[in-house]
Amino acid sequence: MKEDKTLVCKECGKEFVFSASEQEFYESKGFTNEPGRCPACRQARKQRLGIVSERPARQMYPAVCAECGKETEVPFKPSEDRPVYCRECFNAHHRA
Repeated sequence: MKEDKTLVCKECGKEFVFSASEQEFYESKGFTNEPGRCPACRQARKQRLGIVSERPARQMYPAVCAECGKETEVPFKPSEDRPVYCRECFNAHHRA
């Protein structure tokens, strides 16, 4: 069973999560190397090279994790009546 990995972007130097599902996707496509760039730098590089993405970038919203209090971003507009979790806490809740 794969686990999320924290990698460091070779372009901007920021840490990013290479999720277990992303690892499985890479494996299914026959890729043997881990990504060297974070999602933002990969997208910027594609734009510089003129590579057209079939999927528009997601609108992300700032949020604070209800479990650990860490600031995070989520792909939906948080509402006051439901808790929002960072990736690590979300995965911990849904694996249990």
